[in-house]
Amino acid sequence: MKTSFLGRALVLSALVSHVAMADELPLPAFEGGIGVDPLAGVTSTGGSALNVVRGVSPGGFPWRISHLRAEVRQEGRIRVEGRGLLLTGGNGIGTTGGQRVFATLFCGPPADATAHSSSAAGVALEANGDFRIDDTLAPAPPAACTNPVLLIVSAANGHWFAAAIPASDER
Repeated sequence: MKTSFLGRALVLSALVSHVAMADELPLPAFEGGIGVDPLAGVTSTGGSALNVVRGVSPGGFPWRISHLRAEVRQEGRIRVEGRGLLLTGGNGIGTTGGQRVFATLFCGPPADATAHSSSAAGVALEANGDFRIDDTLAPAPPAACTNPVLLIVSAANGHWFAAAIPASDER
């Protein structure tokens, strides 16, 4: 009887640790970033086409980012580290423009991607453009996030300033 109980306890322990590990599996990871260029090109009528990504409009001026790294966990936990997110045009060139930012992860094909965001209150950019986001996405992303796109978004107006580059499988 004791052997049977111990055997069941070991199996249950293995299952619990396996489930706990599954909750800790990373979803998409990102390494590197691209600052926004507000214009995507010229329309067929000669006008300017805005660089809208997954329905999110770009910031009004170009931005640059020197480093961006992000990881998303199964339960929706997101950690983002950004460096050097600064304006590259206008009178505020070389500054943060006093912005606060948050992260939005899109999963799914472009036409119907679902948005999962950290707190819209955002975090303040340091004077040199550095920032850290350690938050939970709402709603939590699906277990399999296909076609992931991660945008760094202005808390003031919801426009995107930077996009993350998906990490390669060699990470």
